[in-house]
Amino acid sequence: MIDALITPVSVCLAVTAPLAAVASLLPLLLMFRVFSRERGARYDQVLALNAAYRGTALLLGDVVEADHEYTGAHSRDVVRLSVAVAESLHLGPAERSVVEFAALLHDVGKIRVPKAILDKPAALTPDERRLIEQHTIWGEEMLSGVGGMLAEVGRVVRSCHEAWDGSGYPDRLAGTAIPMPARIVSACDALSAMTTDRPYRKARRLAEALAELERCSGTQFDPAVVEALKRAVDANAPSADSRLAA
Repeated sequence: MIDALITPVSVCLAVTAPLAAVASLLPLLLMFRVFSRERGARYDQVLALNAAYRGTALLLGDVVEADHEYTGAHSRDVVRLSVAVAESLHLGPAERSVVEFAALLHDVGKIRVPKAILDKPAALTPDERRLIEQHTIWGEEMLSGVGGMLAEVGRVVRSCHEAWDGSGYPDRLAGTAIPMPARIVSACDALSAMTTDRPYRKARRLAEALAELERCSGTQFDPAVVEALKRAVDANAPSADSRLAA
């Protein structure tokens, strides 16, 4: 782009200016050439780094699924819903990427939770509840260890169980203090959980789950996210119904 912008200037100077003036532009052109090459090299490095982070995120997603099949399948469903909500809210590309990775890895900390607790067919004891609520903190710790973009994703993962009214965990954040990607994942996580079978209950119908989300709008969930999620579900109603039927 720099070369394309400087070329017309060079042509005009070559036609109108004395030879000495034209010759004096050569160092400037060389400088722009160096800048252009350096910028291109940095851009290639950023693309390679992003590809590495994406590969790491997908690998961690596979680890979660290998460790606990339901959690892995649930995370993929949350990714699909969260990406649709991010698009409905017109988030920028960078924030959409954070939403996607946070949705994929929001439960990564559960690999430290005993499967007997994850699959318990009855209500959790207070101690078991406290243990499972640690998974967001563990998830942040794991992703922070990777660094870079995934460290930012880890901060979102930590907040994926915060509530709009401040009653969530682990930091009791409320309202817009909760990162937008976390607010999106929270609502999509709840919808996916309600519409799938669990050891302690059968799945709800999609209409019932959406009604529950709307009931909790403004308390547990960001009202704007709930509305965007309803729009996303309506836009993909056939695929959602077929998933529930399966």
